[in-house]
Amino acid sequence: MLHIVLSHQLQLNKIQIQINDDEPKIYAIQGPSGIGKTTILNIIAGLTQPDSAFIKIGNKTLTDTKVEQQVKIQKRNIGYLFQDYQLFPHMTVLQNLTFMTPMSQHITQLMQKLNISDLVKQYPATLSGGEAQRVALARALSTKPDLILLDEPFSSLDDLTKENSMSMVRTIFELWQIPMIFVTHSNFEAQQLADEIITIEGEKE
Repeated sequence: MLHIVLSHQLQLNKIQIQINDDEPKIYAIQGPSGIGKTTILNIIAGLTQPDSAFIKIGNKTLTDTKVEQQVKIQKRNIGYLFQDYQLFPHMTVLQNLTFMTPMSQHITQLMQKLNISDLVKQYPATLSGGEAQRVALARALSTKPDLILLDEPFSSLDDLTKENSMSMVRTIFELWQIPMIFVTHSNFEAQQLADEIITIEGEKE
């Protein structure tokens, strides 16, 4: 179950979203640049304090501004794939994958599913864009999160890699049934991948 109701003033715009579903879905958040799409992800992840929000995943309430409840970032069990991937450059792929959790059968399965098993000894600087994205996604999934957030996950990829990556994300979703929320400027990405599209327009104050 995913229940998110939030409202936040960002400069001259008031951004609002509402999600209330009992079944896992892939959600796309669309809107013009600077409207606050990444801010929404950061609020859900606990990186940004919202003006008003209620965020609940499963039976766990993460944020409830009415009672000043705010679960710490590291205890939210949310995987976050940042736009620039934010892999640790001084660590190998395997070290990146096991940074937040010990090596396990789950990580081995992730490496196989995302086709990165042969990259474990490489460093991020040697990876292609598609490879770096798959490694970052594997790291986000390494802790078996309750929710995955993806910030413009396909924006830096060429068309062929983009299509392969979108197919991969759908496969991962169907395999583990983890709800996903991704930010995109692309109507194509949203329509091809998302079960539900949330358009952020903002309300002028």
